Amino acid sequence: MPELNFDPATTQRIDLWLWCVRICKTRSAAQAALKSGHVQIDGVKVKPAQKVRIGQEVRVRRPGAERVLVVQGFLDTRGPAPMAQACYLDHSPTPSPLLRAALPKRDPGTGRPTKKDRRELDRLRGRDSH
Repeated sequence: MPELNFDPATTQRIDLWLWCVRICKTRSAAQAALKSGHVQIDGVKVKPAQKVRIGQEVRVRRPGAERVLVVQGFLDTRGPAPMAQACYLDHSPTPSPLLRAALPKRDPGTGRPTKKDRRELDRLRGRDSH
């Protein structure tokens, strides 16, 4: 069972913390998000080896939403979701229902989009080439 650590003097690598608290599925996915600039600590883009401390704000940008988390504790390894949720406070804004409605969706089993379908999707996304 993973051990919770709420000692304010403790630090942990940000890529490990993102993985342990279940923000990213794998540690390499956390490192990729950090390298591409999708994660900020206190408003600054950081590298995977950057240390995070209790009380710092971590912003994780994802397609369609942004998560704003305040570090409350650390885990030594990935554990159950309730333990992971005890390690941060979630101050994320609620996603706009209009944003979710604007994303085009395809029914399962319809196969690849045809050229006509792709053009319609591009028009919806504002990438009209004509």
